[in-house]
Amino acid sequence: MTESLLNTQEVKSLLDKVAGFGQVGGDERLKRIVHRVVSDLFRTVEEFDVQPGEFWSAVAYLTRLGQANEVGLLVPGLGLETFLDLRLDEAERKAGIEGGTPRTIEGPLYVAGAPLSKGEARLDDGNEQGEVLFMDGQVRDADGTPVAGAVVDVWHANTLGGYSFFDPSQEKFNLRRRIETDAEGRYRFRSILPAGYGCPPDGPTQALLTRLGRHGRRPAHIHFFVSAPGHRKLTTQINIDGDAYLHDDFAFATRDGLIPAVHRVDDPAEIHARGLNAPFARITFDFVLNREAGNAPGTVVQRAHAEAA
Repeated sequence: MTESLLNTQEVKSLLDKVAGFGQVGGDERLKRIVHRVVSDLFRTVEEFDVQPGEFWSAVAYLTRLGQANEVGLLVPGLGLETFLDLRLDEAERKAGIEGGTPRTIEGPLYVAGAPLSKGEARLDDGNEQGEVLFMDGQVRDADGTPVAGAVVDVWHANTLGGYSFFDPSQEKFNLRRRIETDAEGRYRFRSILPAGYGCPPDGPTQALLTRLGRHGRRPAHIHFFVSAPGHRKLTTQINIDGDAYLHDDFAFATRDGLIPAVHRVDDPAEIHARGLNAPFARITFDFVLNREAGNAPGTVVQRAHAEAA
């Protein structure tokens, strides 16, 4: 049997030099990580007999991925973002933190700085026809105590699956708001039911998914950050029940406990009371936050976000 090149002194020395081993200065943890990642890449090239043309094709793909600004789209599509959530779930269990609303991925389409409202807000700008949605609920701690002054940061797609800022046809901060809960920890908003969306069909993310025999569709969903002093920040999203991709999300974000019932209201009196002339949808969903704990990893993730000018 041919000996693996990885076991030769020449390649071992090369990997050590790549990672900066033996060099003064630098980040020692990063050196170990780079050594592991590059070693695994070398092993992959060797085990699958990757040819130079295939390798440079992969490099060109990564370049296109960055140019298309789809790195944040492919990361959840490869399960990496869900894996980070699963690791955080496990770390909390080990720290004795149980319960609370399940977390799930943030995704790549958050925009910082949405307008802040007290108690309630209207998310849509009224320029789009769609099924009106009223959503409400309460933020509580693990003991059931309402959390007043919590901030519910909410964002979602329109009826075509587009997000404001990334979709130039929409007004600034359309379908994006921050809502501060009232004295009873309650929040309310009016919006329109969102649609699911798919990866750009001609983009590099979908190109890879197609090669893997996978689709790039997401079910309709609504994103949330929920935060309050002394509590662990929650990053989550609810899925709209009944969507064809509800349990077949390319981003692997569907989790038990995050699929609330969607109630269709067609009672004329209720329709009139809401100032509408057609049936509407209603969702009630409560968020349960865990108390902060010094022995658990933080839940505030430092990552780049778009900011609307």
